[in-house]
Amino acid sequence: MATAQLDVVGIGNAIVDVIAHTDDGFLAAASMVKGSMTLVDEARAETIYASMGPGVEVSGGSAGNTIAGIASLGGRAGYIGKVRDDLLGKVFRHDITSAGVEFPTPPATDGPATARCMILVSPDGQRTMNTFLGACVNLGPKDVDADLIARAQLTYLEGYLFDPPHAQEAFRHAAGIAHDAGRKVSLSLSDSFCVERHRQAFLQLVDHHIDVLFGNEGEIAALFETPDFRAAVERLRGLCELVAITRGAAGSVIVTRDQIIEVPAAPVSHVVDTTGAGDLYAAGFLYGLTQGKPLAECGRLASLSAAEIISHFGGRPETPLKDYVGAA
Repeated sequence: MATAQLDVVGIGNAIVDVIAHTDDGFLAAASMVKGSMTLVDEARAETIYASMGPGVEVSGGSAGNTIAGIASLGGRAGYIGKVRDDLLGKVFRHDITSAGVEFPTPPATDGPATARCMILVSPDGQRTMNTFLGACVNLGPKDVDADLIARAQLTYLEGYLFDPPHAQEAFRHAAGIAHDAGRKVSLSLSDSFCVERHRQAFLQLVDHHIDVLFGNEGEIAALFETPDFRAAVERLRGLCELVAITRGAAGSVIVTRDQIIEVPAAPVSHVVDTTGAGDLYAAGFLYGLTQGKPLAECGRLASLSAAEIISHFGGRPETPLKDYVGAA
C-alpha cells in the first residue's frame, strides 16, 4: 500500500451558509422545528431569506466544515462536492482552497444554483437550518475523484448528502475505492431526521462499508429505534470498529469492540452558536486518528475543536485550531 499523501478527503454538500439571529416566535410563526434541518425548495429559500434578519454569509456544509477544520489543525485534506459556476460557487471554492484544501471537483455549467443554508440562531445558541441543496443534488459516482480518495488515509462521508439515489451510489463507489486502496472510510449520521428517512440504508452502509462512525445521541437512538443509549452502544459494537458519539455538555463517548472511553466536553465561557459543533468534533477526532494519536487524545482534540466553533458565529474556525489546541 502506497503512503498516503492526504489525511482525510471529505464528500458532502457544498453549501454557503447565511446565518442570522432569531427568536422562538419567528420560528413558530414560520412553522419551523427548533434545532432541526429542513430541506426547502428555491421558492421557500427565497421566502425565508426575505423575512429573516440581517445575515452573515460564510461557506459551510457539514463535511466542508470538517475538512476546513482538519486543515486548520495542520492536516492535509481534500474535498469533493458539487457547486455551480455562479457567484456562491466561486465563494465556496475560494474559501475552501484558501484554507489549504484540495478541491478538484469542476463546477457544473448548467442546472440548479449553488446550495445555500439559512441558519437561524436562537438566543440559547440552538440553530435551525433551512437548506436549499441546489447543485448538490446532482453529485454522483462520476464526481468521485478516485485518485484523490486513493491518496488519503481516510474518506469522510456526510450523511446529509444521502438523500438522492445517485449520491448513495457515490458513497458506495467512494468506499470501494478507499478500501481497495487499503484506506479507511468514515460516515457522519448528520441528523436524526436524515437517519429516520434512510434507516435501513444507513445500517447496511455502516455494516458493509464504514470503519469510523460519528453521531449524536439522538441520531444513534434513531438508527436503532431505541431511547436506551447503552443498548444502542452495544448494537454499534457489532456493526462498526470505531464509533464516536457526542452528548452535548455531557461530552462524548468513544466506542470500540473492546472498550468505551468517556470524554468530557471542553469548557466554553459562552455558547454563541452551535452551528458546526459536530462537524468540528469530527475534524479534531479524525485529525488525531490520522496522526496516530490514542483514542482518548482524539476525543480531547475533538472536544477542543468543537468548543472553539461554538464560541462564535459560523461553522468554520476563527482561531487557527492548531494554535487553539496547542494553547489549551
